[in-house]
Amino acid sequence: MASRTRPDPRPKTDGTPIPAKPCPICGKPATAAARPFCSPRCREVDLHRWLTGAYAVPVVEEDGGEESGEA
Repeated sequence: MASRTRPDPRPKTDGTPIPAKPCPICGKPATAAARPFCSPRCREVDLHRWLTGAYAVPVVEEDGGEESGEA
């Protein structure tokens, strides 16, 4: 009976494309060195979007929350 080997679960670090998901910024294939992005540039674009609030979730305040001091 032939022995079966399992694939190595560790990510590659040689810069080869990872075909699982594309870069969330530009859509090119992701690389192991900049995972989940395709390059350091796309990684920095994403960081800039986080730091400037582009990814902020809008908050909708509900009525009946905390009461103000008006009585």
